[in-house]
Amino acid sequence: MGVGKSTIGKSLANKLSFNFIDVDQVIEEKEGSSIDVIFKNKSENYFRSLESKITLIELKKRQSVISLGGGAFLNRSIRHAVRKSSISFWLDINTSLLIKRLEKSKKRPLLMKKNLSETVKKIYLERKSTYNEANFKIKCEYLKADEIINKILKLYETSKNKI
Repeated sequence: MGVGKSTIGKSLANKLSFNFIDVDQVIEEKEGSSIDVIFKNKSENYFRSLESKITLIELKKRQSVISLGGGAFLNRSIRHAVRKSSISFWLDINTSLLIKRLEKSKKRPLLMKKNLSETVKKIYLERKSTYNEANFKIKCEYLKADEIINKILKLYETSKNKI
């Protein structure tokens, strides 16, 4: 969360003339409420179950750039479906820059704890090994959005015949 998946994804989809799908946005539209409200009123387990169902449906769509929620790739079924039908990119950023980006966020339920810095570092460490299972890792902290997009496009073009 906070690395720029939606921003990069929209631009990438535009350059490829693909559809852009933000799974978190699809969930919010289907539920008629924000993710933080879903977490608060229905629980994280409810959200994760819904996220899994919706993500697995969205992954079947062709010619799409899909922005997964920050925790979606942790789900074994989602990871398997991604590996089977897609090329995945982990947009990696160091935690200090991530913390700076997330300081003012009020829409991220996992960050509603008291110590943002500690929470972000903990989540990053917990997810890092799973995120490393993505096809490609893009170190983003020193790159502008266009540079990230161009890097992804090159990797995509050389890899797309392998899926």
